[in-house]
Formats: sequence, C-alpha cells, structure tokens
Amino acid sequence: MTSNSFPHLLSPGRIGTMEIRNRIATTAMGVSMAEEDGSAGERLIAYHEEQAKGGVGLIILGATGVAWPVGCVQWQQAAISEDRFIPGLRKLADRVHAHGAKIAAQLHMGGLVAGYSSAKWGLPLWTPSIPPMPKGNFAQYFLPEEMAGMAGMGIPEIKIVEQADLDLLVQQFAQGARRAKEAGLDGVEIHGAHGYIISNFLSPAGNTRTDGYGGSRENRARLLREIVEAVRAEVGPDYPMWVKLDLREEGREGGLTIEDAIFNAQVAQAAGADAITCSASHETGDAKLHTQSHTPHQPGLNLPGVAQLKKAVSIPVIGSGRVEPEAGDRAIGNGEADFISMGRKLLADPHLPRKLTEGRRDEVRSCIYCYTCISAIYLGVDTRCAIRPETGREFEEWPVASGDSRHIVVIGGGPGGMESTRRLRALGHKVTLIEARERLGGTLRFAALAYEPNERLLNWLTREVEESGADVRLSTKATPELLATLKPDAVIVATGAVRGMPDIPGNQHDHVLSGDDLRGMMFGETSEEIKRKTSLFTRVATKVGAATGATANLDLVRKATHAWMPLGDRVVIIGGELVGLELAEFLTERGRKVTLVDDQPNFGKGLSVLRRMRLIPELAEHGVRLEPGAQGIAISKDAVSWTDAEGAAQQAPCDTVIVAKGATGDTSLADAIRAAGHEVHVIGDANGVSYIEGAMWGAANAVAEIAKEKAQAA
Repeated sequence: MTSNSFPHLLSPGRIGTMEIRNRIATTAMGVSMAEEDGSAGERLIAYHEEQAKGGVGLIILGATGVAWPVGCVQWQQAAISEDRFIPGLRKLADRVHAHGAKIAAQLHMGGLVAGYSSAKWGLPLWTPSIPPMPKGNFAQYFLPEEMAGMAGMGIPEIKIVEQADLDLLVQQFAQGARRAKEAGLDGVEIHGAHGYIISNFLSPAGNTRTDGYGGSRENRARLLREIVEAVRAEVGPDYPMWVKLDLREEGREGGLTIEDAIFNAQVAQAAGADAITCSASHETGDAKLHTQSHTPHQPGLNLPGVAQLKKAVSIPVIGSGRVEPEAGDRAIGNGEADFISMGRKLLADPHLPRKLTEGRRDEVRSCIYCYTCISAIYLGVDTRCAIRPETGREFEEWPVASGDSRHIVVIGGGPGGMESTRRLRALGHKVTLIEARERLGGTLRFAALAYEPNERLLNWLTREVEESGADVRLSTKATPELLATLKPDAVIVATGAVRGMPDIPGNQHDHVLSGDDLRGMMFGETSEEIKRKTSLFTRVATKVGAATGATANLDLVRKATHAWMPLGDRVVIIGGELVGLELAEFLTERGRKVTLVDDQPNFGKGLSVLRRMRLIPELAEHGVRLEPGAQGIAISKDAVSWTDAEGAAQQAPCDTVIVAKGATGDTSLADAIRAAGHEVHVIGDANGVSYIEGAMWGAANAVAEIAKEKAQAA
C-alpha cells in the first residue's frame, strides 16, 4: 500500500493563513502531562515532539486553561492564564516546529465540569444557571478501589456567573490567545464543546438564563460570539483561530441538536473563526453515553454530522471520533470534511501519519479501543496507553540499538512474548522464541475472537515477529534441558497464567467447561479433556481447524462458530471480570441466552472504566442476566444456583456452564530455569493476571532491563 492510497488525507491543507503538511491533526486530549503548576515541561514537550516526528500535520494541545486554576478539569492540566507560562509553551512550539508540524493551543475553561479545581483548590464551578439534576447510573460502574481514589472530593460550590464574570472570561480567552501567539504557537482552538463553559451557555438544557445570554439561540451564542470577536481583535486578522463545537448532546433531554450546531458554527464564522472542529457531548450521568459522543465506540459516528455542518459554512471543518484513515480519506475526498483529528490512534502509534505517507499501512500499531487512555482522566491519573508503554514516557531514556548483540530466549508466543521478541530484535539482539502451541498468539487469539479490535493487535504483533528475523520455534516445549543447548544470555518467560478449575460444587459435570476447554474447542485443539467434555468435538475440531488453518483467520472462525458452536442454547458464565464479560458479549451475539454470575459485588475488573461503562449496560440491553454478589454458587446437571445479595435463592437453567475465573500466575518454569543458572525475567500473566496491558508493559520493561544490564556490563 502506497501513500497514493490516501491522496486526500495526506494532501496539504490550510486553516486561515496556516499551511499544514497533511490533513491529520492530533486532537486535543486531556493527558495530565503538564507540570504541577500548569507549565509545559519536558514530559509534555517530549510527548508532542514524538507526534511531530511521526508526521502529523497539526497538533492541538489538550485543554489549556485560560483562567487556571479556575476552571481546571484534570490533574496536571496545562495553563495559559499568565505570562509565566509563555517560555514553556515557546520551547514546546520550537521542538514541534523542528519536525515540520504545526501546533495550536486549545483555549479552555471548564465551568461546571471543573471538578478538579473544586477538589484541589476549593474553587467554585462557573455556570450560566442552576444545573439540572444529573440523571443516570454513572458511579455504579466504578470498582470500590477506584471510588476510594476519588474520596474526599465533596460537594462543590456553584457560581452562577454575572456580567462582570463574563467580561472577565472574554478577556481571559483573548489574553490566552495573545500568549499563544507570543509563544510562537501557530494558532488557537477555542473550546466551545463537551459541557465546558461556552458549551454550557450554548446548550438549551444547561442554560436557563433570562437575560441577554439565555433563551433564544442568538442569546445563548452571545458568549461564544463575544469570545471569538475578542480573540480576533487581540491577535489580529492573520492569526489562525477556530472553534470546537458540539454536533449534538447525546441523550440529554432538551440538549443541543445538529440545527443548533449549524447555527453556532455560522455565528463563529461570522465573528472571525477560521475553522470549526466538530465533536459531541452527552448526558454525563448516563454511563454508556460516555462512548457515544466525543470518544465514540462506533467507527465514524460523528462523520454524518460533520458533513451536514460543512454544507452550512464556508470555512474548513475538522472531523473526529474514531475515524480510520480510509474513512477519513473518503470523507475529505467527498467534500464532507477538510481535516481529520485523531486521538487514540496517535496514542497507540504517533508515527501513523509517517507510515501512511511511506506506504507502510500494515506497520501501524492499531488502537484496540480499550479506553485505558481516557479512563485515566476519570481516575485522576496521567494518560497511558495499554499497548504502547512509551506514550507519556517519551521523556524517559528508552534503549536504542547499540551494535552489541546478546542471545535472548523468549518463552511464550502470546502478546508478552511477541512484544518482547519485536523489541529485542529492533535493538539488534538474537532471539529464539519458543511457543508450545502450533500458532503464535496465546490468549490474545481468544481475546481477538471475542473482541475484534484485539485482532488488529494480534495481526500486528504476528507480522512484526515474522518480519523480525527471530528464530521462532512452534510446537516446542521449553525445558531447562533445551535451554542448556541454546545457551542464552537471558531468558524472558511469558508463559501466561494457569487456568485451573475453581472449587465450585458440581464442576465435574461434563457440560462444565473451563476457559482453556473453551479456547481449545474454538481453535480445534484436540486435548483429551475437551474430547471427553463434548461428543460434538470431532465435528467441531474439523470445522474449526479448516476455518483457521495456518493463517489463523479469526473472521472465518467467527463465521464458522456462529451457528454450529458446540454449546447449548442456555449458557451460564461464572466469572464477571474481563474474560467473562467479553465472552458473554461473544456468545450473546451468537444467539445464546447468557447468565453471568459471580461472587464479586462489581463486574468488570480488568476492563477500563469507560469500556466497563459501555459493555455492562449493553449486555443488559441484549438480555444477558447479570448477577453480581452471588454466594454459594453451585452447579447441577441442568442449572446453576446461588443466593443473591439480598439473601434470596436464585437459579439459572443451563445447557452449558463456562467457568471464566480461577486464573493465577505460574512461575514454576521460570523458577526451574533460574535454578539451572539462567538470568530470568518473568512478565505478563505468569506473574498474575494483568491482561494485554500487563503483557505489553511487562515486555517493554523486561527488554529495557536487559538493555540496561548490557550497558552496565560494557
């Protein structure tokens, strides 16, 4: 695939007087990487510099507070509220410019959403009017340990802004723009979306004022118009300035509609804006909606609204919201957008634009949409990426190829082992990768079957290993004796967890499957235990084996298992963590009636907060019976019984029971190899279940330790 595959996305563009090398922008994300005092330090600078190196056209800084600390919405938010912030921003601009990218500040004031400023400094939350009572079930999807981290926040003070406050706010935006210009930033984006102060004035649901700032569309847009006009007057006619607006307020009664968005965009254009960034917001109390607006789960969710708004203005329009490069190129080519901003994709691979330009689409590390990154904001910690440990840590000293090669044996071909192999080969080390099964992937293959975005990571890792030149030995059992013949300098053990059957009464029945039983069934692995468990195994193994073949095409497996999967119509899953939930989703999509039961009071451990908020209510909507807090779980030949949280006896009839819990770490092989005199690094689930993130981060840390040891020895 060549760069000609993306002729529109990779073509130069313009916003006002600003020439941009391509149509890809880093969307403004709250990443909590500024210094404690709001200034741009090395961490934030290195993070954005890597994006510039990666070939992005335009970088839009995450929320940059014009009134900081008033209106601050997150820990370590960047600020532009005083001249003392200019030097750090200038250094940031210089570092980005050195790699050919443009950079803009997103001028921001949180208003009613500025919970952090309230919690940390006791500052009031600015709002146009008394807010409506929140609706929904937001808090119930947090685990107890996550709620504990938010303890002590208290009830914030609400400040209904008066004319003097509004006059001050207008000038704060104008002065923030001045500072951006003086710092050498290429433009500013005024944040008028996501429930922040401007958005709250624009919303008919959030603004019930009766003065000149409330009521009609014109009045609700008055603050937006005054801010845009003041910024334009401050920075002059040639400095690029644009506005971010909501296309809609998802699920909010009486909220913004696309008609409101078009009107607001036209107001912004008339007041002097050079472009419109399109986003969306939602009823924040409804947990599921957090992935149906500005950070959507559905690919391209916002693009139809972007196209509709573009018809109504004559300035460029920036689209966003899980837009794949192919869809973005089509949208621009069809005249439905002018730029595409990407967030999560560039956290997973900041070099995506460069790889597209160089015709290396297959080398892009694809985001798996696990929401680890944005969930960090909800938990008050800095952003990280589950599959790219360097994200947010670019300022740290990562190992580079030195020309000194060691022989490293990696045991286990799951995500941890493959990532270790990829990294070691990139540093020039000789690698022998040993995998007991016939294919690479480990538990990631099953995770990819249950959740399609994981397949992208599986394919990418497999490709990276295949092209790395590593010595890959499949269907090979790692033993101390084999290690003695290989004579490695170090060993990485990534053999995963042991998934034994928990001590549940009735677990001996033939219709009870462990997670390993089910995985073997899906992929045609002919263990005696699976054969004993189902008389349909021979037919199943033959069909699955034909579907997978050497290429391990998971899409074929999905299609093949849809109708004839050897499970009964009524399935009870015991275990409500990540594996159980994703398995429930997988089986429900294939027509099974599923009950999910666990003794834990909260479902979803192992999932990020936002993925949990989406998946659990979706399962309920699709008829999955959810039973947390179950005690005394027992299995009979045709039902699973338990006592619920209220003490009532419950049962669910079943044809098949899947026990999706009981996984524990296992270092027995690592211990034996270490006892034989080898240097051993244990990563991933072998240390205790930590899922994909634990595997990827463990691999990065182990490889860094090996590189450090080599450097110290030299």
